[in-house]
Amino acid sequence: MAKLYFHYSTMNAGKSTLLLQAAHNYREGGMQGYLITAQFDNRAGMGRIASRIGIGEPADTFTPGEDLFAKLKTRFSQENIACVFIDEAQFLTKEQVWQLACAVDELGVPVMCYGLRVDFQGNLFPGSAALLAWADEMREVRTICHCGRKATMVIRRGPDGRALKDGDQVVIGGNETYVSLCRRHWRAATAD
Repeated sequence: MAKLYFHYSTMNAGKSTLLLQAAHNYREGGMQGYLITAQFDNRAGMGRIASRIGIGEPADTFTPGEDLFAKLKTRFSQENIACVFIDEAQFLTKEQVWQLACAVDELGVPVMCYGLRVDFQGNLFPGSAALLAWADEMREVRTICHCGRKATMVIRRGPDGRALKDGDQVVIGGNETYVSLCRRHWRAATAD
């Protein structure tokens, strides 16, 4: 039975690595996966999902206003797709998450979404909030804080290396910009 999955965590937990591994497993089993990522996140190159450990694959992209149900329906008419993999799922809109849920229900295809749960201020991303509400299954991808506790929060560092408290919800960056922390150390870093 097809389901909508949400694999979530903080930065640097290995979400993209898990996505690429799952897509590889489908391919190895003779099944075709359809990889999609946010168009504006081009850290690995336009239309590419890559992991910090050095693996990557080409992917289609989505934009905020795009109808993902229509996109999937069109793609499915061209080839037999066994599973859809979405990276950077926090950047989906609420409407797009609903479109993915409809694709699961009406097209009978599993959709595996991988993304952040919260931003640097501790707030849910709109796509993540909708996935937490509507996903059939949710799986936390765990990573650790420098103290050894489970990291559940992330800070965005400014040019001086200190945690920022204000700014746009979305700023693309990697290890140079973001640090995953446990709630205790996030509170200390943000002086909350």
